[in-house]
Amino acid sequence: MPRLWLVAGAVLGFGGVAAGSFGAHGLKSLLEAGGQAATWETAVRYCLFHALALVLVGLACSLPQAGPARGLLAAAGWSFLAGTLVFSGCLAALAVTGVKPLGAIVPIGGVLLLVGWACLAAAGWTCGAADIPGAD
Repeated sequence: MPRLWLVAGAVLGFGGVAAGSFGAHGLKSLLEAGGQAATWETAVRYCLFHALALVLVGLACSLPQAGPARGLLAAAGWSFLAGTLVFSGCLAALAVTGVKPLGAIVPIGGVLLLVGWACLAAAGWTCGAADIPGAD
């Protein structure tokens, strides 16, 4: 599973950088005219943050000490991936299209992101700092 999270994080990171650049250049006038530049920026920011979180999950999964927490790490990874797609995807679509019902879906993505962070915290607790060399 580490490969899945590393690749997913890298793909989201790539997509976040591309979306940020596209928003700042190709969509700038459309986003500003609709007053949606901040919405687009939020979508990109959360995408990039959670791209890094997925890379972290992938690296954590590859640690030998992660054995007891692999299920929690997988739950964190899936939550981060789905949450980012829903949260950032719906915000970006809302910014471009102005379709207001998309805004009602965004909190579902936010809850999934929170679940991902809670699972990551539980995984860290399950592994315990004493199990990680050099953490003393």
